[in-house]
Amino acid sequence: MATNTSSKYGNIISTSEVIQSGSPTLYQLTPKKEDIQPLRTKENLGSLTRMTLGEKDPNKINKTILLVGETGSGKSTLINALVNYAMGVEWEDDVWFKIVEEEKKSQPESQTSDVIVYQIFGFEDKPLPYSLTIIDTPGYDSTDGIKQDVNISQRLLDLFQSVDGVHEINAVGLVMTASENRLTDRLRYIFDSVMSLFGKDLEKNLVALITHSDGGTAENVLQALEDANVKCAKDKDGEPVHFMFNNHQKTKKTKKNNVALKAAWEMTMKHMGHFADFLTKQSHQSLMTTVEVMKSQIKLTACTNNLQEIIKEIDKKQTEIQQTQEALKKHEEEMKNNKNFTVEVDEPYRVKQRVVRESRWWAFGFNYGGAVCCTVCEENCHYPCTLALYPEHCEVMKDDRCTVCPGKCPASAHVKEEQCIDCEGECSDESRHVKTPWIYVAKTRRVQKTLEDVKDKYEQNKAESEQKLRFLETLKKNMAELQQEKDQLLDESFELVVQLEQVALNVNSVSTYVHMDFLIEKMKEKGDMEKEKKLEEMKSLMDKDKVIIAALRYKV
Repeated sequence: MATNTSSKYGNIISTSEVIQSGSPTLYQLTPKKEDIQPLRTKENLGSLTRMTLGEKDPNKINKTILLVGETGSGKSTLINALVNYAMGVEWEDDVWFKIVEEEKKSQPESQTSDVIVYQIFGFEDKPLPYSLTIIDTPGYDSTDGIKQDVNISQRLLDLFQSVDGVHEINAVGLVMTASENRLTDRLRYIFDSVMSLFGKDLEKNLVALITHSDGGTAENVLQALEDANVKCAKDKDGEPVHFMFNNHQKTKKTKKNNVALKAAWEMTMKHMGHFADFLTKQSHQSLMTTVEVMKSQIKLTACTNNLQEIIKEIDKKQTEIQQTQEALKKHEEEMKNNKNFTVEVDEPYRVKQRVVRESRWWAFGFNYGGAVCCTVCEENCHYPCTLALYPEHCEVMKDDRCTVCPGKCPASAHVKEEQCIDCEGECSDESRHVKTPWIYVAKTRRVQKTLEDVKDKYEQNKAESEQKLRFLETLKKNMAELQQEKDQLLDESFELVVQLEQVALNVNSVSTYVHMDFLIEKMKEKGDMEKEKKLEEMKSLMDKDKVIIAALRYKV
């Protein structure tokens, strides 16, 4: 047996580390490790990782699998099983290979806290007629907190947009344990999070991979998928396409458990074969629509967050104008006679405020956070901006211009670097002033203004006689311009919601739902009945969706 095994896996065993002797002998594979540099950063930002076993043959077919699921669902064990199946490992070989490294619990970050791409080459003459690419993602609902789950989408977006990343996929595996016996709020939240990642064109590529299975029909898991209305591939009977696997391949064999372990092995390898057949039939699916969904979600959040702040500031500006109008009406005669007088108004102004740069577990200690701010509009165009090192690499930028700030200013007008907020960024680099991340914050102050002050602000380039006659008209015009700015931002948010409805696999998602009430309220204020009705119809459908309500309840 040992001679046969040594002959079959000699080259692999010689470069692997024994991590458990006995039956079976466990080996830790040593794939080539390299970073995938995110497209939008010029420096290392906790790079995505690629682990490659063997040498790629460009003449051979490759199939790509993306695995997503809850923390503890068994993704790592499943990846090892896929690798062993691809290598042609059999029960009689009495060996088991691991490509996923053991997590070191004492470390603040484990390997599975980031997206890892495993490539398995050189075994195309084994059970699989193709090589494998397996994308492992961090587990949802981990002990790091629900806030961290949104980063999975951002990291996958990096992978899908990187030049040397992944641009096509054959299957998305939703990894679940066979012990799931009911559709809890937690499970609904995980389904919502996973489904929100993809475009509608991936529905027939999404399958359930059920771990810790004893081989029996996973009725509860399948019912949970049906009850949650998970959009996935269906078989001829209308059931979700699913495959079942046991997790005992590395368990030591004894006289007492040998029969049970062999049965578990055979069940797993049987379903591995079924999954392999499914992959054989699946053609590559482009990830362009999925990238569009991910970017739209990021932009929608940035746009609505920025819109709320801008509306607050515009409201303050409108209050100042209204106060000025009312004061001028009281002093209409003095104004006609060009007599000087003073009025009191609440004047809005902007200041820079320090913010804490949040630490991200996937960034390996690199502190990339803060805000992308427009120095022309004095707006926070994206906050927090967790991944971009430079403003031009932020997701709210398109064709080197900002899609969020009112002026749609060029990326060069935006900043993200730390500054001394007391010196407004003008202090020298050699100074010892504290430099920190910052955002713009709107404030108001009570000020006294003379007629000349007010005229200079609103009629600076007009003749004095024309100022006196048209001054109130100019104030009204400024009010209208501010309202137009609000309407434009609101319409952009609306278009993003509609776009997600058209292309996202999960139309009714928490990531969209949380913005609906605000958008409906502002659309009603605007008086756009058609768009208000559209948003209310979408919101009504979401309110009836038990999954999104339960997911939202769990998230909160």
